[in-house]
This record gives sequence, structure tokens and C-alpha cells, in this order.
Amino acid sequence: MFDRYDPANWPISAEGLIHTLIALAASILIAVVIHWIVFAIMRRIARTSTSVFDDVLVEAVRKPLRWAAIAFAVAISAENDALTGRGWDILTRFLIPAVVGWVAYSAVRGLALGFERQIGFSGDPVAHRGRLTRIAILSRTVKVGIVIITISLIMLNIPGVRDVGTTMLASAGLAALAVGAAAQPALKSLIAGLQMALTQPLRIGDLVKVDDQAGRVEEIRMSFVTVRTWDERVLVVPTTRFLDQSFENWSRVSERLTGPVMLHLDPIAEIDPIREEFERFVQSNPLWDGRNLELLMTEAYPESVELRLSMSAETIGDLWTLRCEVREHMLGWIKQNQPDALIRHRLEVEAANQRATGA
Repeated sequence: MFDRYDPANWPISAEGLIHTLIALAASILIAVVIHWIVFAIMRRIARTSTSVFDDVLVEAVRKPLRWAAIAFAVAISAENDALTGRGWDILTRFLIPAVVGWVAYSAVRGLALGFERQIGFSGDPVAHRGRLTRIAILSRTVKVGIVIITISLIMLNIPGVRDVGTTMLASAGLAALAVGAAAQPALKSLIAGLQMALTQPLRIGDLVKVDDQAGRVEEIRMSFVTVRTWDERVLVVPTTRFLDQSFENWSRVSERLTGPVMLHLDPIAEIDPIREEFERFVQSNPLWDGRNLELLMTEAYPESVELRLSMSAETIGDLWTLRCEVREHMLGWIKQNQPDALIRHRLEVEAANQRATGA
């Protein structure tokens, strides 16, 4: 039973084995040397250009193309050597799809990274985030497709898997129904990701508010989006959530926003001096961008009035800091200059004192 596994019974001579190993080693060495020479020339050509795109692309495909060259060298050696040919015929059905898929995957990754570095920062943060988002989503979509096709080609070379595929094709209606039901979530995520790339309701780096949580968009993937909050938590939100439900995007068009500070004061408060101090403080603050500045009494109640102090800033972060500084300064100024304007809860106790004295 185990006689065929005994090396003494193999129809291979030591001389033939040595000849095969030498031929393989020589072919692989020649392939590696040619690969090194070609990429040395390509690197030198890439350095002479002003763009970083070709440098990134050459570096991305260098390693997978080296293995592709080795596989090509082994294939040439197999054509001239029967011993190598028998083993190579079995291996090539799995190796060629894997190597070709690896080269294609690396090329797409290099193209995406090259485009990201080439566009740089144009001075318009919204346009910059939009380009980065489009590149990230489209490149991930292509890479997912390459992985699926590569695995499918490798699996189809396994006889058992191929037989299963043939059986499924015989009952095409049931197979289509089953595959459609199983692939529905994946297809929905894929379509949502493509919609996100084309319509761009949000971009990488946008400040969004979803489920009463505000944060910066860090990643946009086919199935989920990661949002980093101010306290460094990461929210993982399904991609379809941004297409099926409403959310707030505070930097969709521009980082420039107007924000309010609400003050609730006693009706006795003098509004004009408060308005003058508010405008003086904001106009002297370097965070104000000079666009919007206004104080309005938005509500008046029997025991209080509501003042809305609105101001604008160049970025969302500057606006948040400016609002905090205005809130702190105005409360301090009112405390020193109009202490009666601060709301106090008053309780009339004269009648109670009289009753207590009479008793």
C-alpha cells in the first residue's frame, strides 16, 4: 500500500532530479535579475518626473510582479522539462489566478494611493475631502471585485466545487433565488457605497451629527462608516443609515458656520450695554471671521428673557472655542456690571413672618 510513497520506487533518477533543480534555479535567478533591472530603470525614470504618482505605482506593483516573473520563469522551464511540467500543470491552475489577482489588487491600491498623494491640498477643504472620498470608495469597490473574482477562479479549479456549480446550474431558478437572497445584504452595501461615492452626502473628514452624536468621518467603507467623536470614541454606523435616514452634516458645503450662545436673564436687564459689550469682545477676538455678529431677544417670559448671541468663525473648531469664550466672558461681565440681571428665584415671606409673629 505504501510502496508508491517509497522514494526508491519513484521513476526519477538522481541525475534527472539534479538537472531539474538546476534548470529551475537558473530560470528563477534570471527572472529575478531581469525584474531587478527593469524596476531599477523604472525607478530612475519615476524619480525624474515631478509627479509622485508614478513613484507610488511602481513601488506598489514591484513585489507582486517579482512573483509573477518567477511564475513565468517556472512555466518556461516546465515546457522543456517533463518532471517540472507534471507538477506545474497541477499548480498553475491555482497559482496563475492568485498571482494575476495579486498584481491587479496591488495596481489598484497603488493607483488609489498615487491619486491621493497627487491631488494634495488645494486650499478648499470641501473639494479635497470629496476627492479623497471618491477615490477611497471606488478603489475599495474594485478591490472587493478583484478578490471575489480571484477566489472564484481558484475555487472553480477544485473538482468538487466545480461539480457543485454544475449541479446548481441544473436548477438555475432555485439557485438564482438562493444566491439572490443570500447576497442581498452584500449587494445593498455595495450599491450604498457606490451611491456614497457618486452623490457624496458625506465625505471623509466631514463633521456630522448622527443619533445625537457629533464627530468627524474617519472611514467610509462599503458596509459601514466610522465617526470619531470629540472624546475619541468611534461610532460604527451602517452605510445605508446615511442614505435611508436623515443626519446632520455640518461641513457639507463649507467649514464656515454661525453658532449661537443663549443667555437667560432677568427682565430688568439692560440689553443695549450687553449688546455693545458682546460686539466689542467678539470683534476683538481673532477667531471671529467678520461675517455674522448679532444679539437678539428671541423670547420674553414673565420671569426671564432669552438672548441669542450669534457669531461666525472660519472653521467649526474655531466656532466652538469662540462660543465658549463668549459665554464665559459675557456671564462674567454681567455679574460685574449688571448683577441684578442674573436670574434669582425670589420667595415672598412677609405674610409668613407676620403669621409667625402673631402666633
